[in-house]
Amino acid sequence: MNAQELPSTRPYLVRALYEWCTENGLTPYVAVLVDETVQVPREYVKDGEIVLNVSFDATSSLKLGNDFIQFKARFGGQPRDIMVPMNRVMAIYARENGQGMAFPVHRSEVLEAHSSLNPAGQEPPGTPTGLTAVPKGQETDGLAEPVQSTTTARPTLTRIK
Repeated sequence: MNAQELPSTRPYLVRALYEWCTENGLTPYVAVLVDETVQVPREYVKDGEIVLNVSFDATSSLKLGNDFIQFKARFGGQPRDIMVPMNRVMAIYARENGQGMAFPVHRSEVLEAHSSLNPAGQEPPGTPTGLTAVPKGQETDGLAEPVQSTTTARPTLTRIK
């Protein structure tokens, strides 16, 4: 098998960092570039992106597969099925210290889809229960509403190719 036939390392690294976060009592967050292939509540998408808390306490039936991340969670008290293609995962990191890894995702592939995801001026009604949508410039403390915080670490990410 030559290098062109090798599968992506992304799902393996996502699983490894998820395990690292879990074993160390940290909260794994996944940053996702949203397009039509991503199944998330669109009202929580900001600037074509969403950050999801994928910890054991925030999800049920979590599957970190080679092609997709799938789980069930509650948004605003309503159960939702979430499905994120691995190639749309921009980063996985620990909420508490920001350590993690970023992955290349090409924005040009999703620019057209972005305009239909979150119409101008539409704000999400609140942060989902169990999942966290983190608007740019804001962090969450796990409560039902986004809060400004200077104590939550920003991601310190390692970009891979």
